[in-house]
Amino acid sequence: MENMMDMKEIGREIIRELQGDAAIVAKDKTRNEFNSVFQDYADGVCFGQIWARPGIERKQRSILNIAMLTALNRPNQLRSHLNGALNNGCTVDELREILLQAVVYCGLPAALDAVKIAEEVLRERKLLV
Repeated sequence: MENMMDMKEIGREIIRELQGDAAIVAKDKTRNEFNSVFQDYADGVCFGQIWARPGIERKQRSILNIAMLTALNRPNQLRSHLNGALNNGCTVDELREILLQAVVYCGLPAALDAVKIAEEVLRERKLLV
């Protein structure tokens, strides 16, 4: 069990690096008896084990996540991973190309929803006027 605790701490540090301290604070504010097991899973497995692996760079993981979340039409997760992708070095041009690629494979409605969210994120970060 201690190993899982280590993975959760590693995961939380990766989340902090990807999305900033505010993401950890917001996550902790929503933690409760019901959702704590899901948060622990996300921290320990998703970020502590998978994101921490050395096989591919974080920027590549971000690109994959944007494509998959677009395909699955998951706007809330897409928003946080777009921010993470920018923090991982993705450029605005690269984000556009990822979403353009998604049009072909995910369909126009899913990709346009993702474009809308990307534009919101880019405006919030003052990367789009």
